[in-house]
Amino acid sequence: MNSYDVIIAGTGAAGLFAALHLPPDFRVLLLTKDDLENSDSYLAQGGICTLLNPEDFPCYYEDTLKAGRYENSPEAVTAMIRSSGHIIRELIRFGVNFDRNADGTLSYTREGGHTLPRILHHQDVTGQEIVTCLIQRVKERDNIEILEHTAMVDLLEVNGSCRGILARSADGTAYPLEAGAVILATGGLGGLFRHSTNFPHIAGDSFAIALRRGIRLENLHYIQIHPTVLYSSRPGRRFLISESVRGEGAKLLNAEGKRFVDELLPRDVVAEAIRQEMARTGTDHVWLSFADISEEEILRHFPHIYRRCLEEGRDITREPIPVTPAQHYLMGGIRADICGRTSMANLYAVGETACNGVHGANRLASNSLLESLVFSENAAHVIRSTVTAGRCRELPARLPQVPPPEEWAAENRRLVLNEIKRKGNDFYERWSNI
Repeated sequence: MNSYDVIIAGTGAAGLFAALHLPPDFRVLLLTKDDLENSDSYLAQGGICTLLNPEDFPCYYEDTLKAGRYENSPEAVTAMIRSSGHIIRELIRFGVNFDRNADGTLSYTREGGHTLPRILHHQDVTGQEIVTCLIQRVKERDNIEILEHTAMVDLLEVNGSCRGILARSADGTAYPLEAGAVILATGGLGGLFRHSTNFPHIAGDSFAIALRRGIRLENLHYIQIHPTVLYSSRPGRRFLISESVRGEGAKLLNAEGKRFVDELLPRDVVAEAIRQEMARTGTDHVWLSFADISEEEILRHFPHIYRRCLEEGRDITREPIPVTPAQHYLMGGIRADICGRTSMANLYAVGETACNGVHGANRLASNSLLESLVFSENAAHVIRSTVTAGRCRELPARLPQVPPPEEWAAENRRLVLNEIKRKGNDFYERWSNI
């Protein structure tokens, strides 16, 4: 049986950053259900927040708590904001190329819910820039192995302590992988929804496993609906229209061509306003106008959005585009502290998979990449001090049995959706049709 010091399930920003902060003498495995690049982190358009200066702390802190409806963990929010400068310096050291002004200083933008422009970006593909760079650095490490098209289907557990995972390859073969620690960085649950900005394979597997294993979950019904994705009647993942376009002046219009909401309010407020407006007018989308943004600024700051809309026959420099809300992000998840520790020993959860309380009931725009990096690095530091490289570990006497892939996926879906409905029936009734 293959043995590792640390297994990381998920190859988004959180999983990659954790791997890069583990010791070089640790044998590390990164595995993903799909292609290496196909994480939701890769899709992030808007940017990553950072503390502008010490005087900005009270304002940034309040913006985060206000968006989270004051259900945030003060400890987690403080840790995230205080660590932001270090994280940005780390990313630049790894080679991330943030946009800069003509004088070479970093360029900041503002998004909904932020009092000030404190968001760094790389055009409108910030996630792609960060993830691509982190993948390059991971591939340079001899101690990190990458396994694609491999699913984690269960955990190996001995006396309440995690000892590895049960993996399943693309051909359906299940096999055990031993580890001193396991990090769950599998993202959220967008694949369970008909309309989502997430990749379809990101379908809440970790949460189903946690429900079966009695691992503590928290607020699984705290699911963020993004106000603006490009409307389409075709099936598949929806293309997100970054909130930063509204920060730069794009306006939401109803079927009558009238503005109906302040576009810079938090996402949940804007999404609900759109839902109500569509219900009032009997439409399945509203319109987003770029008329107040110059063509030069559109082509400079939002080239990816411009090209993608053109592929759909929409020229954002000439006309408004149809947009609608879609499932976007999970604030709840597997309960974890600010170092990623869960209710099971030697099991960690980071990124969107974790609920450490930093987002409260609703995530402030562009806090997700920052949160993923801060707490995944924290988890790596704890693991460095608790796991001994190359140590043999006790394994379960019998391996867990799992049903065939389609049956397993269907049961996972049932378990997770039932938990969402049980914890938040109002959300389920309001948004289950998206």
